[in-house]
Amino acid sequence: MTTLPSRAHPDHLKKQAKELLRLYRTGDAGAIARFAQSLPAAARRTPDEIAALQLRLHDAQSCIAREYGFASWADLMLYVEASALAQRERAALIRRWLGLAYGGDVTGSYDAARPRVAAQLLHTHADLLEGDVQVACAAGRLDVLTRITAADPAWVNRADGPLKLPPLVAVTHSRLGQLPEFAARLRECAHHLLAAGADPNQSIGNRFPPASLAAPAETERLSALYGAAGVNHDPALTELLLNAGAHPDDGESLYHSLENPDCTRVLLRHGARVPGTNAVRRALDMADATGLELLLSHGGDANEPAGEGPTKMWGAPLLRAIAVSRSTRHIAALLAAGADPTARTAAGISAYRLAMQVGLPEVAALLRAAGAEDALSADDEFVAACARADAAEAHRIQARHPSLPGSLPAEQLRLLPDGAAWGSRDAVMAMVELGWPIDARGGDWDASALNHAIFRGDAELTSFLLAHGASWSAQHGFGSDAFGTLSWASVNEPAGYDDPDWNGCARALIAHAAPVIERDPSNPERVFIDGRPMRFSEAVTEVLLDAGGATAGSS
Repeated sequence: MTTLPSRAHPDHLKKQAKELLRLYRTGDAGAIARFAQSLPAAARRTPDEIAALQLRLHDAQSCIAREYGFASWADLMLYVEASALAQRERAALIRRWLGLAYGGDVTGSYDAARPRVAAQLLHTHADLLEGDVQVACAAGRLDVLTRITAADPAWVNRADGPLKLPPLVAVTHSRLGQLPEFAARLRECAHHLLAAGADPNQSIGNRFPPASLAAPAETERLSALYGAAGVNHDPALTELLLNAGAHPDDGESLYHSLENPDCTRVLLRHGARVPGTNAVRRALDMADATGLELLLSHGGDANEPAGEGPTKMWGAPLLRAIAVSRSTRHIAALLAAGADPTARTAAGISAYRLAMQVGLPEVAALLRAAGAEDALSADDEFVAACARADAAEAHRIQARHPSLPGSLPAEQLRLLPDGAAWGSRDAVMAMVELGWPIDARGGDWDASALNHAIFRGDAELTSFLLAHGASWSAQHGFGSDAFGTLSWASVNEPAGYDDPDWNGCARALIAHAAPVIERDPSNPERVFIDGRPMRFSEAVTEVLLDAGGATAGSS
């Protein structure tokens, strides 16, 4: 691994990446060998195969970052930025470090936590971070906490530091708990604080915008338990807090624990109540049915009424599970727990018809076995063929009914963006080629298929949709457009998607859209898109400015 210079500068690193790319494009053997060594996409390929990959600037940036021991170019840039702060002002470094260690609900920003970068800064700037109380809580420094509690026993229940965190909340919400080298240390700190008299039900108001650090949302309390079970998904830490008297029904922990069913299991064993938490519907977002099965076996209602919001249109959990293409195991669990197999959406579509419409014949078979089967109309058969990406069958039906798909009602036309939201790329492509309205809105945030594709980082589908007339300026439910979606996704990197390529999405947008793109001269982290200041990841910013150079002015 190459050692990063102590005073590394972003511009110098960018020049390194551009030089590496230049050498690669000339066929330089050394450059190709570096890609083979450090870039996953080039691993185990021959030099000729690597040369044929037509690697781009973001690939060179990724290679440079990995050579210096970082998982991504974004992490390297954050590290260099924070290191530069360390050379100027300790207080600024500490505040920036805390921003990397905690999520936006603690810091009051939109920025996602970067625990690996925070850990690297601890190793290289220990002298500047040493002794700060909030850093000690977030980093699991038991020695520091022991000294403080000995000198000031009341501190264990007092909000402290620039983020105004009670110590137990500061420990359990630290995203460094997601790193094995810190998880055990943080558990030891939590154990020490509880033994010293810390209230196991310590909490803070949610600071995520539009709330803020100065004005948190006091009606949305985030407990220490939520940090253990819902943020870091640590069953051992969850158990520790519950054994110390933490209330399992804090309004957040059960719902967010489902990403690790072991945490869900611990909460339920300690008496967490399922009704009223919306956890059953949250479990339908998980590809693994274990969490759903746990909730249903502990009082979860398989026919729970839908609340307000975009999911209301689907009605019963069974219908929601079908709409988001969950597995037959999910469906079987709901049916076994008493879900009504004859349930219908607000638009009157039965569970059986819906299963056929979204391309789930195995689920339809389960419903048929449970006594629920409807005769399918020609419209239904057409939609079902599209959902299976069976273009030949859909064309046969369309030939007999040429008004399709234009004659379909809105609740069926939204299956196009729904398919993009749930990752049904082939079905979406088939629908578009069969004439479905390409800017129809759907999914949980009322967005077009293009927006959903960009959110998932699906560059292939993004390019396809744009080539077939999708509008980048089409508004979605959060009041922005495709560039707004790219901004949020590239900065926050939502998890759960296979090999997201937001750089490729940016290139597709530039190839098919013509907004004026300029770097913000007052803030190098922002880009003007048609005069609107927006922030993207470093790699996406480079793609936008490089590809949009003709409109980027002096940038």
